[in-house]
Amino acid sequence: MKIISCNSNRPLAEKISTYLDIPLTNAEVKTFKDREVFVKVNENVRGKDVYIIQSTSAPANDHLMELLIMTDALVRASARRVTAVVPYYGYARQDRKTDGRTPISAKLVANLITVAGVNRVVTVDLHSAPIQGFFDCPTDNLFAQPEMADDILKKYGHKDLMVISPDVGGVVRARALAKRLEVDLAIVDKRREKAGESEVMNIIGDVAGRKCILIDDMTDSGGTLINAADALLKNGAKEVAAYVTHGVLSNGAAENIDKSQLKELVITDTISAPDHVKKAKKIRTISLAPLIGEAIRRIANDESISKMFD
Repeated sequence: MKIISCNSNRPLAEKISTYLDIPLTNAEVKTFKDREVFVKVNENVRGKDVYIIQSTSAPANDHLMELLIMTDALVRASARRVTAVVPYYGYARQDRKTDGRTPISAKLVANLITVAGVNRVVTVDLHSAPIQGFFDCPTDNLFAQPEMADDILKKYGHKDLMVISPDVGGVVRARALAKRLEVDLAIVDKRREKAGESEVMNIIGDVAGRKCILIDDMTDSGGTLINAADALLKNGAKEVAAYVTHGVLSNGAAENIDKSQLKELVITDTISAPDHVKKAKKIRTISLAPLIGEAIRRIANDESISKMFD
């Protein structure tokens, strides 16, 4: 087995390497002055089972090209199997036609990855489950919920705990976490007037006196979580925290979280946190390296992935 890291999330790749006790493969991923990507693998990979660790986070296009070109290099170097481990799958929000003459970019990116020569894809908490079907190769969608559940119980205990879905679309995800924690579920009913803005309408469920845990797959501006926290507290919630798998956190979102009524925002390391996120007082990161590392180990040994979440 070989583990290769591109440039999007080297710290996560190093943690996965430590978990598997396999050193990262020596490879160069750099750009020319005109921003063209250049890749060179400095070790023999002929006949090897190779795993590329690369989130397609900002800058999404650069990191996507690194993944595609690294895949091409490995295929041409006669790697036996190439698995793209994409903890955060960019373009996932463009998973359907939302209006006339708009693209389905999540499918286009899946096509690019497949055509480049990837034999298998591993990702975490896709924005929508049907994206798995966009790939013409086996795809494993891992779930961060076990790690989140452990952290929630350690930090908040079980008493008066309640899981909250920040919108109707996230009910399935929230219900699964509530079932795992054996606690009640409530839903924030909101209406989105335009992209990037949300308006909370009402709360479905009794949150009075409860410690509320908002759960979502990603947060970009943080507006949905902040508005939901305000609404929950107005309806009598004792405190509100949020757990989100992918902390995109662009355009001053970290500063807005710090100023909000959220007790804290817990994200994972599927996206390498920039300095302004690391400095935020209310944002905490938990690592998914053991989860992803175990999935890689099971794939290499032809063992079940689904049993990880039983």
